[in-house]
Parts: sequence; C-alpha cells; structure tokens
Amino acid sequence: MNYYERAKFFRTKKRLGQNFLTDGEVIQDIIEYADISPDDVIVEIGPGVGFVTEQLVKYARKVIAVELDEEAIKELKKLNAPNLEIIHNDILKTDLSELSEKEFKVVANIPYYITSPIIAHLLGEIDDLNNKNRSKISEIILMVQEEVAHRMCADENSPAKQYGLLTILSQFWADVEILRTVGRKSFYPSPKVNSAIVRLKVLKEPRLKLSDYSHFKRTIKASFAQRRKNLKNCLLNGGFLRENIMTAFKKLNIDENIRGEKLSIEKFGQLSEALLEAEK
Repeated sequence: MNYYERAKFFRTKKRLGQNFLTDGEVIQDIIEYADISPDDVIVEIGPGVGFVTEQLVKYARKVIAVELDEEAIKELKKLNAPNLEIIHNDILKTDLSELSEKEFKVVANIPYYITSPIIAHLLGEIDDLNNKNRSKISEIILMVQEEVAHRMCADENSPAKQYGLLTILSQFWADVEILRTVGRKSFYPSPKVNSAIVRLKVLKEPRLKLSDYSHFKRTIKASFAQRRKNLKNCLLNGGFLRENIMTAFKKLNIDENIRGEKLSIEKFGQLSEALLEAEK
C-alpha cells in the first residue's frame, strides 16, 4: 500500500494543521538532505503517522519523535522500532535540550500556522544568547510554505514583502538555504499552497557582534512594524527620539526616506549601535 492510500485511512485534524507528506521521492530527499550517520540522533517534530519516521529509524542511532496527536502516536507505535522514542507533547512546550545528551539534528514537517513560533523555539529569539535548545541542534531540515521559505532566505535585495522579521530571526542564528520546492499534491490532504524544504545550519555564535542584543531586537521590531512607512517614521512610532534617529542616520549615511526592508542585517546592526550611542 502506498503512502497516499495509507494516509486516507487516518482521520486528519484540521485544527492541528495536519497535511501528511505522501510523496516517496520527497521523503527520500529529506533523508538524503539530513545526511544521517549511524551515530546521529534525530529529533523529528510533527511525525504524524510516521511516513518519514519509518525511514529515519533505518539510518539514525536514535529518533526522538515529538507528536501532539494521540491517534497519530498509536500509528507511530506500530513501527515497533527499538531506536524510536515517542514524546507525546506540544513542541512549543518541549525542552528539546533535555531529550538528548549529545548534539542532534532536527527534521520537521510542521503545521504551517506556527512556523515562526517553532523557529523561535528552536533557535531562540535574537537576544536569547544562551538558548538551551539551540545549543544542542546542529542543523534543521524544515518543511514550510514556499512563500515562508523565501522570506526565511531573503535579503535586502529581495522583493519587499519577503524581507522582514522572520528573515532576521532565521538568519541571526543560522545559515539558511532552500533545498527544493514541493508541490501541494505531495500531501494528503493537499494544502492550498506549495511548500519548500529548507536547511538551517545552526551557528555557534550570533551573526553580528553587538553591545546590546535587546536594543537590536527593539530596533528591528520597530523598523518592520508598519511596512508602508519609511524607516524614520517606523522608528519614531517605535519610541525612538527624532534627534537620535537623525544623528544615527547621518553617521551611517542612511537616507531618511528609505524603508526598513532595504537595510541589510549588518546595516541594522550598525543602526542599532548608532542609535544606542546617540541615546547616551
């Protein structure tokens, strides 16, 4: 019985955002992208009924599957794999750092409506320098909406709608790349959007060396809070003083009419530091 026929026997739950990957070629690609060695520990988020899981356990020393749905867990238990550990919990309430003593890779086909919270949970917020989860993760193979994948990998030269807070959140603690796109017919039930597989190689240090990471977080949040406004007005609305903004802009030779999505992550770092200096 193929994956599609097996998936139809399971009652999917819309409230959990369940869309099971049923394309064998894509599943095999995920296994290859994960580049699993016999000594690897894999944490799988949202395994569902286990189509990817049953391949992961063939290659990894241990697979730890975190799943919320009790009915899906019953299906996972049928795999009867000695190297499979099933955790019945909400991923956002799971301390991943406690699941394994050694570093691990994450494979995740997640509910699309909580993509940003899951990335923040895995990598930590921009000012979360000692995040316990991130300290244990070497890389993440993640299935997301294609549109979201482009936002994660965007830069200041990308279309304006792509570059934003999710871009900086993803890239501040990881190198991000799109590995392949995945059509909606590769899932059951089929979602309304195409998907993409992305790889996040976790960095040991933050992308930028800054004196105040909380201030940087405040700066970028203000910068993208109102996409139709220019950067100067966004910062004003975010509580920064006009005098300090203009001092920082002059120091960095930033046009006061520029929009936030035209500044690179590095430039935002310089802006945050200049604003901080102007505030003293």
